[in-house]
Amino acid sequence: MQLLLTVTVLGMEQLFRTRYGALGVTFLVLFGIGVRTRNTTFLSAGAVVFLLLMAQA
Repeated sequence: MQLLLTVTVLGMEQLFRTRYGALGVTFLVLFGIGVRTRNTTFLSAGAVVFLLLMAQA
């Protein structure tokens, strides 16, 4: 189960990296840390980065 989760996360990271660049990876990192630690500051920062990504698209 852990291997499947790791492969999925790495695949998503590669997809974001190729499609959205460094800003996409920054979003994934901030959002992932926010979810794991239940930290609203990281979640909010991730949401702001996501909005910047969507504004570029």
